[in-house]
Amino acid sequence: MKSFNFKSANNSKEASKLISGRATFLAGGMTLLPAIKLRLAAYSDLINIKKIKSLSGIKVSNKKIKIGSTTTHAIVASSKEINKYIPSLASLAEGIGDPQVRNRGTIGGSIANNDPAADYPSACLALNAIIHTNKRKILAEKFFKGIFETDLKKGELIELVEFEIPEKSAYAKFPNPASGYAIVGVYVAKLKNEVRVSITGASDCVFRSKELESHLSKNFSYSGIVNVNILSKNLNEDMHASAEYRAHLIKVMTKKALSNC
Repeated sequence: MKSFNFKSANNSKEASKLISGRATFLAGGMTLLPAIKLRLAAYSDLINIKKIKSLSGIKVSNKKIKIGSTTTHAIVASSKEINKYIPSLASLAEGIGDPQVRNRGTIGGSIANNDPAADYPSACLALNAIIHTNKRKILAEKFFKGIFETDLKKGELIELVEFEIPEKSAYAKFPNPASGYAIVGVYVAKLKNEVRVSITGASDCVFRSKELESHLSKNFSYSGIVNVNILSKNLNEDMHASAEYRAHLIKVMTKKALSNC
């Protein structure tokens, strides 16, 4: 591991000012620190944001749930508010990694990293999320750009994630047995004005399935998509699953999610 400077910020404004050169923010460090140890990434400064109290916590208002960016997966999973209003989100958080990861990893860190097999990005797309940073608000549709790529700019810090409370929703994934990451994960949400289906693990970046959404808007049940053919073109192919198998899993996980709505 290469040496770096470790700094702590007391608020978002201070954290943003500390960013210069090859610096980055640190909260749970569940992805960042392993990357540094394996020399896959190197930084001159790590800015600790874990002490910024305003970045942690859960609030419910106006049919929205707002989750602070440094809120851990374990807190999301056990939250009474989230289990009441969006139980699918609590279930998703409970299925991330292992207890160590869930008690250190944060929702903001997961979204900012945008691993193509991460769980939270699918929740953001399906639940019409808005990502609040220290500079602006970004629709989830425009936030996730590509593999490990987001719309965040230099020095921009995620402060909270705002989710729309759905009428019905569920998340189902076929996990990698070693890491728990999604080989394919499908988040289905019936919102007030639309149905959204987001898919993670199957491609280079989380995406919405317009075809599944169109059919489920007419018939929100598995019978509504039984004749839908999921194409394998542009899907991931690796040692864990072929593109064709991932295409098959998308439909299987959609069926499972619908059964849990």
